[in-house]
Amino acid sequence: MILDTLKNSDKYCSVHPRFKKAFDYLKNTDLVALPAGKIELEGADLVINVVDITAKPEADAKMESHKEYIDIQVPVGNAETMGWIALDACKDVTLPYDAEKDIMFFADKATSFLNVQPYEFIIFFPEDAHQPGIGNGTYRKIIVKVRV
Repeated sequence: MILDTLKNSDKYCSVHPRFKKAFDYLKNTDLVALPAGKIELEGADLVINVVDITAKPEADAKMESHKEYIDIQVPVGNAETMGWIALDACKDVTLPYDAEKDIMFFADKATSFLNVQPYEFIIFFPEDAHQPGIGNGTYRKIIVKVRV
């Protein structure tokens, strides 16, 4: 898991070959003006999901993980709290892995919570279980899906 601001994103381009293209897009695009939906930057290997979400209390936010994709999540309108726990610490599967949707869910509780400010980013790797969407209100969020 990595947390930083978009202005520092160049430091992370060497982590994955598709990160540079993803971060260039995030830094050079008016993210608020984008219509909700999906934008393919490299087919299914690098996808931008523009979503308007309604945040929820921690008890209602689901712990999730992915096997095929890395998430780069950027709240745009409001700060968002996200929970984190190492995937190998998760023991209570509530929905087994769905390969088509690349997701599985857990009842396990986060060991850490991060308050991600607008235009900061958080990167969740396949070994990171995460609990996004904790907070108040409705806001825009960008979720970049980067194929491992």
